[in-house]
Formats: sequence, C-alpha cells, structure tokens
Amino acid sequence: MPNSSLSSWNDGAAKSAILDFVARVTREGGPDFVRPEERVATFDNDGTLWCEQPLQVQFFFGRDLLEAMAERDPSLKERQPFKAYLERDMATINDLGKKGLFEVGAAVHAGMTEDEFDAYAHNWLATAKHPKLGRLFTELTYQPQVELLEFLRANGFKTFIVSGGGIDLIRCFAEGRYGIARDQVVGSSVKTRFEMRNGRGELVKLAELDSFDDREIKPHNIGLHIGRRPILAFGNSDGDLAMLRYCKTGQGPRLALLVHHDDAEREFAYDREFRLSPLAEALDKADEYGITVVGMKRDWRAVFEAG
Repeated sequence: MPNSSLSSWNDGAAKSAILDFVARVTREGGPDFVRPEERVATFDNDGTLWCEQPLQVQFFFGRDLLEAMAERDPSLKERQPFKAYLERDMATINDLGKKGLFEVGAAVHAGMTEDEFDAYAHNWLATAKHPKLGRLFTELTYQPQVELLEFLRANGFKTFIVSGGGIDLIRCFAEGRYGIARDQVVGSSVKTRFEMRNGRGELVKLAELDSFDDREIKPHNIGLHIGRRPILAFGNSDGDLAMLRYCKTGQGPRLALLVHHDDAEREFAYDREFRLSPLAEALDKADEYGITVVGMKRDWRAVFEAG
C-alpha cells in the first residue's frame, strides 16, 4: 500500500476507501492498475476544498466591487439584481440562485482585462476575511483535502478543480493553496473580447456569462477541457452529483466522494437547506449511486490548518 500522509483524517471507512483505492490503481501488475496518464482526479472547490458559508467567497468578492461601483453610480442601489446584493436581501439572492450570483459578478467585472482582474483579485484575497471566522478566506482551505491532493499527486494522479465558482478567481490562489496549476482549473467563465491596447493584445471581460460550470455542465467541461473521465471525483452538493456519477459509472476502478458538512462546532452544519447549493439527492442516494460520504465531524481530525 502507498505511504499515507493523511494525518488530518481519522481512521475509518472513508480514509480506508481512499487508501485502498489508491493502492489498487497504483499496483503494477494488479487487476485494477491504472496508467498514470489516466489517473485524473477532479475536485469541486466551494464547500469541498474551502469554506462556502455563509455564502460562497465569490459573493463577497463581487459585492465589494459592487459597493464601490454604487458609490460612483447610485442608480445601482435601485436596480435588481444589484439592489439585493447591496442590501444583503437574502430572500431575493436565494431566488436568483448560484447562477444569478455569478451573473452579478460578471457584470461588475466587465471591462477589466485579464491582467487587471488578476491584480485586483490578488490584492483582494490578500486582505479579505471571513465575516464570522475572522481569518483570511485563503486560510479557510480544508487541511484534510490539501493533504489528499498532495497524496494523490505523490501517487501519480493529476489533480483538477472543477468548480461552479469563477475560474479566474480560483486561478489566483489554487497553486499556492492547493498545488493545482492555473491550467488545471475548470470553472464558470464570462465571455471576453480580444482588443489591442497600447500595442498589447488583451482579453477584456464582457458582462455576459460564457459557461456556468454546475450540475450537468461539469461533465461537459471535463470532457472539453480535460479530455479524460476522472477515476476519482470529490464534491459536496447536488451541483456536483453529475460529476460524481460521470466518474463512478466509467469502466474500471472508480471512487466518488462527498463531503457532508455536519460539524457546527468547527465549521458549519448544513445540507439541503442551503438554497444556493443544496445537498439532498446526492446524500439521500449515496449508497445507491456508490458514493462514499465523508462526514466532517467523523472523518476529519482537523478542518483548517492551525493558525
């Protein structure tokens, strides 16, 4: 069996399933051996690799810029959907859904070049803190998952993020926090326009959604951008279920995992009532679909890196 460095995982069924799976697919000559080039692992980001409560980080990121825009253009305070976000009107925000959240973000970042967005996002992430936990958002990545990513790569896996969150925001921190390179991030995106500015070719963001990487779009984008069906997939909501089933129903050995947030003491406890990204069908039918449920309270010795 490969050496394990999953020190933040408690011994139990979930950890054993991971260790057994990796041992089987890496044992040369064994019946379940998988060539390294086919060892693809895909992870959702929000709620799977870092904290997404009380709302996804993308909400706070977009809202901060929206508030600055509203100072320059007060009419935004009376126009939906901007009014709801400025007033923290959760009923309307929930009605707009996760796609609506991303569409608002697309609108407020329109006109930025890729480089301008990257600089703004890096500066924001360097200081932005969680409203309840008081730590930088980038300090709220899950230590057991960081260990798992490192463990998989040590055993010949290529690790990808496949998220409903904005691809450009995730690319700003994924390499530093997860060891996942920018070109191994798949996420929601906006349309861009190529322009020459001061003799330099630029991609300029438009206020129009290109791909909303959620539910059945996740397998589509995996096929489009990765080109291989994952043999391991990890999610935390019904938005990840299509990706988990795409993984699990392929030929050969497969492992699909699901984080269940059941630890109100160390993080947050929620599932089906989180309207922007509920967990219901995936949890109810985990056994039927062959998905391994990872209980945060039961399976993780630590949640966040000690700070």
